Amino acid sequence: MFVNLILSFVFMSSQPNPVEGSWISVDDETGKEKSEINLYIENGKLYGRIDALLLPEDQGKMCVECKGAEKGKPIVGLVIVQGLEKDGNTWTDGTILDPANGKRYSCNISLNEDGTLDVRGYLGFSLLGRTQVWKPKK
Repeated sequence: MFVNLILSFVFMSSQPNPVEGSWISVDDETGKEKSEINLYIENGKLYGRIDALLLPEDQGKMCVECKGAEKGKPIVGLVIVQGLEKDGNTWTDGTILDPANGKRYSCNISLNEDGTLDVRGYLGFSLLGRTQVWKPKK
């Protein structure tokens, strides 16, 4: 019995977190697939880097509206999701950068039953924001 408990714990702790990996962002206004984001955990927090821009018109774009170290950098390679902490089935208390306007928003990410992610960016209150659905990369 004790051995089974230990093996269960080891098996569960070796399982990757279901949000880690490559995701395709879908524009909430146009419905077009815009970018590929790699979500990863570092020091217990969730981060996400843009690995590819999918629309031909976005190729080679720079983050001209960004502030600080991100200003003028290529959008591909930017870490747009930063410092989210796991809270049950949701990741909260971090930020997301919108490279289109250079603004950083509070962010929550939730895994849906269908395997997609709800990525909510907002200012102040979660009610005042917008949600994108990200699909797993196949």
